[in-house]
Amino acid sequence: MALFTFRKSSAARPATAPTTVLSAAPAFAGSLRVGLGQLLVEGGEPERNLTRAERMIADAAAQNCDLVLLPETLDFAWTHPSALTEAQPIPGPYADRLCQAARVHGLYVCAGLTERAADGRIYNAALLINSAGEIICKYHKINLLEVELPFYAVGQTLNVVDTPLGKIGVNICADNFLDGLAIGHTLARMGAEFILSPSSWTVDYSITEEHDPYDEKWVKPYSILAQLYNVSVVGTTSVGYIVGGPYEGKKSIGCSLAVDAGGIRAQGAFNEFAGQLVVADLPRPVRAEQGTQIGQRLARKGFRFDELPTQ
Repeated sequence: MALFTFRKSSAARPATAPTTVLSAAPAFAGSLRVGLGQLLVEGGEPERNLTRAERMIADAAAQNCDLVLLPETLDFAWTHPSALTEAQPIPGPYADRLCQAARVHGLYVCAGLTERAADGRIYNAALLINSAGEIICKYHKINLLEVELPFYAVGQTLNVVDTPLGKIGVNICADNFLDGLAIGHTLARMGAEFILSPSSWTVDYSITEEHDPYDEKWVKPYSILAQLYNVSVVGTTSVGYIVGGPYEGKKSIGCSLAVDAGGIRAQGAFNEFAGQLVVADLPRPVRAEQGTQIGQRLARKGFRFDELPTQ
């Protein structure tokens, strides 16, 4: 189906790109103000990273955000070797700091941390924390890249939680690759109105904004979910150069993204130095279908359930 054309932008903006023509306009009820916290994350520097995260949470509260979404593994950075020996439990000292910031500033926080589980396994985790500072959802990344496998164990659960802000599902970064999109499909089937995705999108050090390497790498899968199910998909990524681990020398360059059935609602700057908070007012989708009604909705849109992949 036809999808958006990815356009670079240095600030949040309303959708202007063409979208698929649906049989009926998507329905919305109310709105959610989300802060996409495009955060500088330094490898192996949890104290500095968490201090920046706390400032970003305060900034989001000052801009009247209902929720702030922060990047993947913001404590040690993605695949940094120190995570193998220094990862903390959840609840634990790093998660507690985010919980305290959520409580002090009175907003929801979704953020990625590294977790050492009770059995010693390390997970790439994401937390959803309510405005009272309580962890209401914890998720472990499932669609791990091959280079991640020496660092993190594969997650085994998916959850959608009911909140006053809406029904929220959480996944992480590559869970939204086209080859992992079953994860998003499942969250949508579980009733998610918003899918939040802490991320750490990376490119080679030589890539600049003019190369636009993402094109539809992220817009396309986000749009598939948004248009099929009438959900909002929001991903926030880190910025900065990667130090340590298999991707050393590459860089995270922002481009945080919010997409719904109407198009691109917000987009962060493309730059390894573009630490910023992008504020987006996202309409809350109305999702009346449940169970097999969702399959019937997909069938009306021409989605095929009975085709084997081409060889």
